[in-house]
Amino acid sequence: MHELSIAQSIVELAEEKARERQASAIEELELEIGCLAGVELQTLEFALESAVKGTMLDKARIVRHYIDGEACCGECGTRFPTSALYASCPHCGSWLINILHGKELRIKSIVIK
Repeated sequence: MHELSIAQSIVELAEEKARERQASAIEELELEIGCLAGVELQTLEFALESAVKGTMLDKARIVRHYIDGEACCGECGTRFPTSALYASCPHCGSWLINILHGKELRIKSIVIK
């Protein structure tokens, strides 16, 4: 379950940034999570609930933005939604695609006290 280590890394990074600014607590943490990021969303949610206990994020509001997958065909330039990293272009059938959105897994913002 690598989601637990991801959740712990999110907490550690947020606390590190808050301490750099002499904060006493984190009020809000905003995350961007792409559907192609390679994490099980429900497992990550559960892991985050456990990882924040006893930390500066214990009472923080965690805002999650889920980002749908979007790709662009390298052959014909068609942009299309995708739920898979490896998909063919729905217009020309080419497998030469570039993922534009959906692989994100990042802290977007931190609100501190």
